[in-house]
Amino acid sequence: MPGYRDLARDREFRALLVAHVVSVAGDQFARVALTVHVYDRTASAGLTAMTYALTFLPDLLGGPLLSGLADRFARKRVMVAADLIRAALLLVMAVPGLPLWALAALVVLVQFAGAPHGAARAALLPHILPDERYPMGQAVLSTLTQAAQVAGFLTGGALVAWLGPGPVLVADALTFAISALLAGTYLLGRPAPARAHVRAWPTDLVGGTRLVWGDRRLRALVALACVSGFYIVGEALAVPYAASLGAGPAGVGLLFGAYAAGAAAGMLVVAHLNDRLQLRVMPWLAIAACAVLVPAALRPGLVVSVGMFALSGAASAYHLVANTRFVRAVPDSSRGQAFGLAVTALRVSQGLGVALAGLAAETVAAHLVVAAAGALGVLAACGAATLWRLSDASRSDGSSPSAGSSRSDERDGRRRRHG
Repeated sequence: MPGYRDLARDREFRALLVAHVVSVAGDQFARVALTVHVYDRTASAGLTAMTYALTFLPDLLGGPLLSGLADRFARKRVMVAADLIRAALLLVMAVPGLPLWALAALVVLVQFAGAPHGAARAALLPHILPDERYPMGQAVLSTLTQAAQVAGFLTGGALVAWLGPGPVLVADALTFAISALLAGTYLLGRPAPARAHVRAWPTDLVGGTRLVWGDRRLRALVALACVSGFYIVGEALAVPYAASLGAGPAGVGLLFGAYAAGAAAGMLVVAHLNDRLQLRVMPWLAIAACAVLVPAALRPGLVVSVGMFALSGAASAYHLVANTRFVRAVPDSSRGQAFGLAVTALRVSQGLGVALAGLAAETVAAHLVVAAAGALGVLAACGAATLWRLSDASRSDGSSPSAGSSRSDERDGRRRRHG
């Protein structure tokens, strides 16, 4: 049975992993820089949260309209092009003196460019790691992504305090350039997914929507993913939350990093559970991710707050299970579009949650908003858990409509390894 050493020997997976981890760390630099920059200029919790929300809301259009590019063009080319576009946009954002509206517009464009990249990466991974190596690779990718977020948030807070926002945005642009170089150099030049005929773009969009909405298991998985729109409020209000505790940019980085560190640890634990146990704990973890934020109503200190955020992140590891089940349940020819639609639902729920929390924080203390979001999230998670149980999702993956697609991915992997 293949193990983690087999993953380490795979050149494509190493390149994909390093490229993604580097760009994720850079993104956290930029996220801390932007939120601190906006709060310093406006002293408004609402505007700060709205700036954070802009990193999610563009997926409302970018996910459905642009993720299909990963099914129409060679996925390696899609990833390289998206990375180069984002690098160029971030360099423009680093220009001193840009008005806030220009920064906001550029943030939106960066997120638009990220939609096809994420869809292409998700659709390509089952080809790079066929058979039982795929869940292992997904676990490693997700875990190291969270670790990169921890490093990015902690380092980003220190860098912003030392250098200011501009140089940090340049560093983020450099990470995307490195990602493009690694993907272009080491990923195999696979052609675009084979199709019986070329479909019109609206047909792709409608077909992907029907695929996701028509499968009860996929609907339930998307609903569980959308619960993150509640517990992400803690991250969105990290700057005013830290300010209320008397902490500066370093404290903001600690709060951001606590969630990512908890998620990394949680994924390591969840990845070692057997399939049956993973499916059993997934809805309970979704509930716990929200419930641990309710004590924020008592306005605990920085140390306790960091612990709460870390526990919420650890429970959010249920996304590893949901993501793996979702991607493997979708045929390869529609995988990019379906993944993009799922990410759209996830990001829109997060963006709306962040935006509404920001508005509430204009009149209500940040710690109370975080606690209220946690309580409402518990109710939402319970509803999503009920959908999951009703969907009969505990069936094995082998009975899913994608079984043929998975076997095709396996054959692709064998051809790549043995020539």
